[in-house]
Parts: sequence; structure tokens; C-alpha cells
Amino acid sequence: MTIITRRAAAALGLGAVLLAAAPALAEDLPYGLTEGKPYDGTTLNVLAVVTPQFTGIALRDQEFTDLTGIEVNWTEVPFTALQEKVASVGIAANGNFDVVNYLDSWGPANADWLLTIDNYLARDGISMDRYPPAFARSAMFEGEVKGFPLRAHPQLMFYRADVFEQLGLEPPATWDDVVTAGNAIRVAGLEMDPLALYYGADGNRQNLFIWLNFLWGAGADVFTEDMQPAWTTPEAIQATKDYVALHTEHGVTAPSAVSWVEQEARIAFQQGKVAMMPVWWWAYSPMTNPDSSTLTKEQVGFAGMPTYGDSELARTYAISMPYSISSHSQNQDAAWEFLKWLSNPDLEKRNATEREVAGTTIINNVVTHNANLIDPDVNAANDNIGYAAFESLKGSDIMPQIAEWPQIGDLLSQAIAEAVAGGDVEELMTDAADQASRILRRAGYR
Repeated sequence: MTIITRRAAAALGLGAVLLAAAPALAEDLPYGLTEGKPYDGTTLNVLAVVTPQFTGIALRDQEFTDLTGIEVNWTEVPFTALQEKVASVGIAANGNFDVVNYLDSWGPANADWLLTIDNYLARDGISMDRYPPAFARSAMFEGEVKGFPLRAHPQLMFYRADVFEQLGLEPPATWDDVVTAGNAIRVAGLEMDPLALYYGADGNRQNLFIWLNFLWGAGADVFTEDMQPAWTTPEAIQATKDYVALHTEHGVTAPSAVSWVEQEARIAFQQGKVAMMPVWWWAYSPMTNPDSSTLTKEQVGFAGMPTYGDSELARTYAISMPYSISSHSQNQDAAWEFLKWLSNPDLEKRNATEREVAGTTIINNVVTHNANLIDPDVNAANDNIGYAAFESLKGSDIMPQIAEWPQIGDLLSQAIAEAVAGGDVEELMTDAADQASRILRRAGYR
């Protein structure tokens, strides 16, 4: 766990650099911040996931303090520990953290203590339309806005551009194309596996991320309109079988895919051990960063996600990690000032185009505003990946936003992990549906 504070930055001699990097202050404060520094002297405690994106913002927070007089203490937690930490913040209900960052599918289970911000949005004229629809929905619960989707990702297919050129392959447009390309890579006898997938059940339900594309492409869904499990229809079962078959039948995945989580699969790609990987767009930065990857930019290509089934039905899964204000915070108005600064498009653009902040190298391609996804400067700095992300997001959807999803998602995740290990797909998915139905009935769904 890392704490980055303004005082720490000053101790490192960064304060002057940060101040110099901040825009000159105008008479009218930027970003819609409240004039007159009414919250001067307030200290906000912020819980965030560890990522270069947020480190880059934390290193710029002197600008916010100069504009508002509000100090910010950042507590950065690895993703694997974040869910438990967020849950503990809600249970404690003591307001020790004013602002929290979390995965969107955890939001409904914590919605009772995440502050609804619709009144703030209306007062300050901020519209959630500035985000792609899937991102905007990911920060809402039961029609109320709970925060801003400040770290958010579409899915893309990454591939070894040099290998595909060597073998005369085109980027895969369908999952059948993935199998064809995978077989060609196997036949060529290259010292790499064709495809990095992650079927392991890790408690974060990562093995559902690609499965959802198959499910939706088959015209199926997770739940029916009356909130009953819908993943046991013939179409849904076949989609799940085809997802599992990439490993069990076609053999185009790495042998370790049965237990891999996303990070392990991504590291295998970065080490040149795998030729294709469907994953979030943020992975482009570590894939092409010489400090974390053996690959160069010339070796890494990206394309939209392959489609499964009827291309007219195809949807890709999008994800976000919103920031929200704790309803237990004693500094809610000051926290709203922070969210306005944190979420402003100008800061986001700088954070995706400037590669050094206060002497620290920051490699980040993540932006979430529509304007920045298609911004020429952002795309020039990131090899036009924003344009590909924008196209992917046109057909994106999100996880079900219900409080019971973590329990139900765990059932599905475990069923898929067991199926890849050799279990019967239909039997496992039917059993998961039976257990999920009981959970939904207890929650009041009929």
C-alpha cells in the first residue's frame, strides 16, 4: 500500500515542479470549482487502485490544492486487495475515506453508502452524456448516479503484428478466425502459444469477461426480464461450450489458461509467449513499455473484438472503476469539488499525453470522455488506440447491476473454471442457475 500526499511530494522536492506544471490561475476558477476557497484547510482521504493513470493524477494534485485549499491524501491499493478494502470501508461506516474507487460490478452491493450525486450534477451543469453510454451506466444504480467512471475500458484484441505478417494472417474478425489463426501458428511451430485466455476462478470473476461476448453474440443474456437466470437456454449453453472449447477442443489457448487470471495471461503476452490476447485497452501501455515488456510497438497490433454468432447481436463487455463519495464522509461538499477536478476532460487529456510528471515517467492511454477518445492529440500520443476503443464502445454493455451479482457471478465463474478443467458444461451451468434462483428468490425477485 502506498500513500502519496502533498507533504510527501514537497519532501521529495516535487512541490515546485507540480506548481510549475499547473495552469495559471484565472479569476474564474476552472473545472466549475467553487470560488472563494470555502473548504480551505480540509483534508480528503481517497482510496484508489494502484495504476499509472491514478499515480499521474496524484502527482498533479497540487493544482487542486492551489485552486481550493483542499489537501488530498491518496491510499493506493492493488486491485487484488481492493474489493475487500472497499467492503471494509462500507462496514466501518466511519467516514475515514471520503472518496473511494471500486469496480463497477461491486457498486450495487455498496450502493447504500455511496452518495448519489444527481443534485450536484444538476447544480453544476455536468452531464453524464460526456461519457460513452456503457461507461455512464456503470456508475449508476437504480437510475441514480453514484460517481464518475474515471478508469474505464473497452475490450480489444491484441495480436503479434510481426507474427501475423510473417504468416500472412489478417487480424481476426470472428472467433472462428481466432481458431484458424491459432491453428496456423501451431502448424508454423513457433515457440509461442496462439491465444492467452484466463479461465481461472479468482474471486474477481475475470473468466466471465470474454464469456459475456459469446453469450450476447448468441442472442442470449445473463438474466430474463423478470430477473431469472437466462444462461441455460440452448443458445446460451452452446455459446458457453464454444467459449470453453477454445481450450478443451481447439487447443489454441496456452495450457496454463485453465488456471490463469488476467494478469498472468497479459504477462505471458508481454513476454512474447503468446500471439493473441483479448483484453482491456489499457493493457497496450504495459505491452509496449520496455520496463514491463519484451515487445516493441511495432510487434503489437490491436483490433476490435472478434464477434461470435450473429454479428448483428454482437456486444462487447465494457468495464469501469468509478470514484464515489462516501455518504459517511464529513467532507461531502469538499469531496465533490475534488471529483469535479478529478473528472475534468483537460486533466484527463494531459494525463494521457504527457509522459512525465514531477520527474516520474507515466505511461497511460486511458481516457473516458467521448471527446478525448477521439481527440487527435490523445490518439497521436497513443498510436490511435482511442479511435479503436471508441468504435468498440458503440456496441458495449456492462455486468448486471444488482446487489446479488457478486454471489451469482462467483457461481458462474466457478462453473466455467470447472468446465474448462473437464466438467460437463450443461450440468455445471444448470446447477449454477438453480443456486442463483434461490439467491434471487431470497432477495425478493420472483
